[in-house]
Amino acid sequence: MNKPYIFLLLLLLVFSCNTKADIKQLYVSTEGKDINAGTKEQPLATIANAIKKATVLKAENKDVKIVINILPGDYRLTEAIKITPQLSGLTIKGTNAQEVHIKGSQLLVPNWEKYSDNIYVTSVDENLDFDQLVVNKQAQILARYPNYDESGHYWQGYAADAISKERLASWKKPEGAFFHALHKGRWGGFHYEITGVDENGNAILKGGHQNNRGSRYHDEYQMVENVFEELDSPREWYLDKENNKLYFWPSKNVNLEKDEFEVAILKDLIQVEGTLENPVKNITISNITFENTQRTFMEEFEPLLRSDWTIYRGAVAFFEGTENCKVENSVFTNLGGNVIMASKYNKNLIVEGNHIYNCGASAVSFVGDPSAVRSPSFNYGQFVDLKDMDSIRGPKNELYPRECLVVNNLIHRIGRTEKQTAGVQISMAMDINVRHNSIYDVPRAGINIGDGTWGGHILEFNDVFNTVLETSDHGSFNSWGRDRFWHPNRRKMDSITTAIPDMYTWDAIKTTIIRNNRFRCDHGWDIDLDDGSSNYHIYNNLMLNSGLKLREGFNRVAENNIMVNNSLHPHVWFANSEDVFKYNIVGDTYQDVGLLGWGKELDYNLFPTEESMMKSQIYDRDLNSAFGDPMFKDPKYLDFSVAENSPALKLGFKNFPMDQFGVQKASLKKIAKTPEVPKLKDPSESKSSPVVAWLRNQLKSVESEQEQSAYGLNTAEGVIVLRIWKPSPAVKNNGIKKGDVILEANGQKVKNIQDFFKINSENKTDKLDLVIMRNQTEQEITINTK
Repeated sequence: MNKPYIFLLLLLLVFSCNTKADIKQLYVSTEGKDINAGTKEQPLATIANAIKKATVLKAENKDVKIVINILPGDYRLTEAIKITPQLSGLTIKGTNAQEVHIKGSQLLVPNWEKYSDNIYVTSVDENLDFDQLVVNKQAQILARYPNYDESGHYWQGYAADAISKERLASWKKPEGAFFHALHKGRWGGFHYEITGVDENGNAILKGGHQNNRGSRYHDEYQMVENVFEELDSPREWYLDKENNKLYFWPSKNVNLEKDEFEVAILKDLIQVEGTLENPVKNITISNITFENTQRTFMEEFEPLLRSDWTIYRGAVAFFEGTENCKVENSVFTNLGGNVIMASKYNKNLIVEGNHIYNCGASAVSFVGDPSAVRSPSFNYGQFVDLKDMDSIRGPKNELYPRECLVVNNLIHRIGRTEKQTAGVQISMAMDINVRHNSIYDVPRAGINIGDGTWGGHILEFNDVFNTVLETSDHGSFNSWGRDRFWHPNRRKMDSITTAIPDMYTWDAIKTTIIRNNRFRCDHGWDIDLDDGSSNYHIYNNLMLNSGLKLREGFNRVAENNIMVNNSLHPHVWFANSEDVFKYNIVGDTYQDVGLLGWGKELDYNLFPTEESMMKSQIYDRDLNSAFGDPMFKDPKYLDFSVAENSPALKLGFKNFPMDQFGVQKASLKKIAKTPEVPKLKDPSESKSSPVVAWLRNQLKSVESEQEQSAYGLNTAEGVIVLRIWKPSPAVKNNGIKKGDVILEANGQKVKNIQDFFKINSENKTDKLDLVIMRNQTEQEITINTK
């Protein structure tokens, strides 16, 4: 053997030995001791001490890779695990998620005494503060009105008199109660703390900061909790903080002497935090169940640009200033707020193979820093004047998530407390890939993109359904694009974008792709691209119920999609939108509202009937389209691929896989639900409300959530001004305009055409006072009727 070869072999052996020596295994066990060495034979007792030992080892040798092995058991934290850049390369793994539980709760040792026929009381430690009580691993119910009902829709039970004067008067101590209500337009939720009662007997409220499209709270969809007098049913509890007493109505299966009682004391469990200049790198967290944390709805929230959202920038597993980190094969349940968040600078965070359910807010969030956005605006009505606007394309700095992956996760029953939530939320980020996830049973959107900054996202092979269950006016997928080009006044926005046609690319610099997904939304749209959403390519998607909405925006290409029982909803398109819609199978005529133009190309689509196709042909669109039975192969088993002799194939439609939607990890796929099979409807049954002439203007009733969304209404009520006749007395002198929606007349609510004509017939003057919605802003005007 020659000398160079021997030398090379020795080098390889040395390198191999050093590699093995550079990996240090630490062990943690519920039966260990923190004075131990941390070996498998002598494990440590707490994760906190394992982190301390790892920090010492890294200080001695920064290149050592450390694995903290967590052996079976429950590990209750007294503070969150904090991972700094010094610990880069750290792995924290359990034996498996069924055996290893990290909790934000502590055990109670109660001494229950009977308080009344059904209620028991025990003393607790002074200053102990918690908002979750867990008995035998099941979360209990904070005393509330109305009582919890899983089928009770909003808030799992709602009542218009939740904080009525009469109910407030029946409480000895209303201070400290929490009042929850939907937004007036059901665009999300508001949360308040009651701090007292005023001289008129009304609640004094603190909070309501959780929604970025402010309004009065909803008159009906309300719930109140944390009130002793409302402790009136099994599983309810109440903590008297002043007297350190816990009251509880146990269900029949609870043994007060033997069962385990836990209370949540932490709001986060894992905090991985570095900086752009010194990021935390290569952290892996796996095979652990994380559970039992406090709710966060009263924490400080911040707006996410001009989206409808505000958000608490925090999570149970929080990543900020990180690279190449991973959360995998874990379970996240009974958590009070956001579950996993990538905040500000993050690169290549992977969230894979996790089960996330029964949590208070969003499951996985990517949220950049507003400082990275050029000329940002933070509320719907705000706009930076063009003369003051930064016109450079793309981000201003690096403080945003990018190149991250969410794959093979099962996400359901999230947003249990907060309603401005999603299975995956993306805002001020770039190149986020969301693939093969099953997301369902959520109050709002399954996947939400809050703005166009900066695109490049790929959403593929997801199964998203049973969405928008407690809110309104969005979809299984929902987005906004209220970026620099977007102006709350459509006419102003049209003039700006006509002058600068590519302005939308200043922020949406990369195309976002939505492909090969299955969506079903029964309370909105399957895919909802709302205000300004631009630069999207949408193809090979199966939409099972509510179709595709494209509100004003630019360069959306939608092709080779299937829209069962529904169609394209083009809302207020600009003349130069450059939108393309082709090779699609639709189940109904287009549902257009207020268009200035019909896009760049709408053609080669298959309609169910000739009548449904003719509408767009009036506008010189779909001239090469056809109508007929698409000949779905096996729709009763959710196979909507088409037969070989389908007329859709002759138009250019191509079949795409019907068996690859949702989570593919075997253990999660086994328990994941799939959407309900739609009953195919007869398109000839579609009906719309009549158009009625009044003073030679054309009016119609608002009749759908689609029109509610298009006109920016709080409810699907009112009368739309479809056409005006300029000489009409109602139009003269700054009267009604095309696109107005009449909400009130002479102080009376106008729900529909019938209401409006009744009020008009009772009017004995030649004037009519109206409240209208114009450009999504309520205004008061007085018009002439003669």
